[in-house]
Amino acid sequence: MNDWIRVRITERRMETDDVAAFVLEPALGAALPAYEAGAHIDVKLPNGLIRQYSLCGTPDRSGRYEIGVLCDASGRGGSICMHENVRLDDQIEISPPRNLFPLASMQERALLFAGGIGVTPILAMAQQLARLGTNFAMHYCARSTSRAAFRERIAVSPFADRVTFHFDDQPETVMDAKALLASPEAGTHLYVCGPSGFMDHILNTARAAGWAESNIHYEHFSAPAGGANGQDGFEIEVADDGTIIPVAQGQTALEALRSAGFDIPASCEQGICGACITTVVDGIPDHRDMYLSVAEQEANDCFTPCCSRALTPRLTIKI
Repeated sequence: MNDWIRVRITERRMETDDVAAFVLEPALGAALPAYEAGAHIDVKLPNGLIRQYSLCGTPDRSGRYEIGVLCDASGRGGSICMHENVRLDDQIEISPPRNLFPLASMQERALLFAGGIGVTPILAMAQQLARLGTNFAMHYCARSTSRAAFRERIAVSPFADRVTFHFDDQPETVMDAKALLASPEAGTHLYVCGPSGFMDHILNTARAAGWAESNIHYEHFSAPAGGANGQDGFEIEVADDGTIIPVAQGQTALEALRSAGFDIPASCEQGICGACITTVVDGIPDHRDMYLSVAEQEANDCFTPCCSRALTPRLTIKI
């Protein structure tokens, strides 16, 4: 990637004991690219890792970005590095915003569901919809009031009366998803972000209630556990030159391709961002990504080599 933007940390604060908010402003004076709610940026960390974080500030303010980072001790090291090594006035590099989780409509009613750190893109959506005067309601689930990042900001926002908090340690606030999603309407869109268990609960409830798939929108922050490494090896044939590359047990297709000298772009390496999508011309992929839609996966004409594997002995790809 050659379009990295250098930014300076102009504000760093702890939203909760394990969520830090970072405000980023351009280090070289140029305005930051504009973005819309649901967008994220890649962040180049001091330890060499690249991680994706949703922009949670007001979308119409291009002079600064804001992200919220949950410190995950069981993660892959990115969030720990952000918490321990990125300080006020530090300079880091970020990518321009990309939006894989946009608002499908700026005018139609929206139901927003946030679980934990999944509030970051959902908060940006609430801010944008409120500014546009669009009808929406937001439901924010957290373990407790002390674990709800951006709670104080929401409480004093112009849309505070549209937000309902649900806390695990307060039984009287526990969310009844079945009741909230019982009446799907063609003009209402559902947006969901949060931990996998939370998202599965909301999405399964919505589908059981008859929500149209076209009205359901969601974003995963992490891939399901165990999705990256498979037990069965397979082969990749590169159609461009006929090279045959074995993919061993426990090895990703991306690792095998890179070891063979093929430069495949990648970012999250969990099947979330879509940066590594590669064309498939023969064979059937074993799709394990969270990026492609069901219809795109069923077409079997592309796959994400960072996590997906093969249902046939060989996949033929075009690079």
